[in-house]
Amino acid sequence: MQPVTAMRRLFADTAASLGPDAPTLCAPWTVRDLLAHEILRQSRPDALPGIGLPVDALRRRTATVQASIADDDFARLVDRVRQGPPPWWPTRVPALDNLVNLAELAVHQEDMLRARPGWSPGPSTHDEATMEELWTAFRRAAPLAYRSAPVGVVAVAPGHGRVAVRRPRATSGTVVLRGTPLELLLHAFGRDRVAQVRVEGSEADVAALAGHSREF
Repeated sequence: MQPVTAMRRLFADTAASLGPDAPTLCAPWTVRDLLAHEILRQSRPDALPGIGLPVDALRRRTATVQASIADDDFARLVDRVRQGPPPWWPTRVPALDNLVNLAELAVHQEDMLRARPGWSPGPSTHDEATMEELWTAFRRAAPLAYRSAPVGVVAVAPGHGRVAVRRPRATSGTVVLRGTPLELLLHAFGRDRVAQVRVEGSEADVAALAGHSREF
């Protein structure tokens, strides 16, 4: 099974177990809203521009479509996500699906799990093949995520590798991020509060990176 297929099924299972009104780290979105977001991403090309472009009209269109999708029966929303994109959607091709959706699903999976009251870290449920794919996803996403970082950034995933993400500026040092590929990916996507990442560097550099907003 492709890692992205397994991740999509895990995402659907988690959503079903938590229920439609459970909170997520993407507040004010609930689990229902995250499902609608994923369905929109894989079936509504007319509403996609509003996800990434800072244009009010486009964003309003995306919000309207997502709200309409979210009004559907919850069990049907879960099933639509579990089934993946429709046959005519480009990411029906496994390699493209993995490229576009693995990191997205992995991060939103944790957005649901880690928003639960009393959440604490536990053993990973992902196998090594999936972790290796997440490491690839991190290396692909990190240069964009940290492109405006005020310090240099190096990431280390024990057992997977080390990558220089951003060179330091003339007036700054470098911060080293250590964690599993999943935790590093969460940090890259701005989930600093819950990402289990060890941050190493001078006090000033660590503080500067902590204040850096990472938006795609």
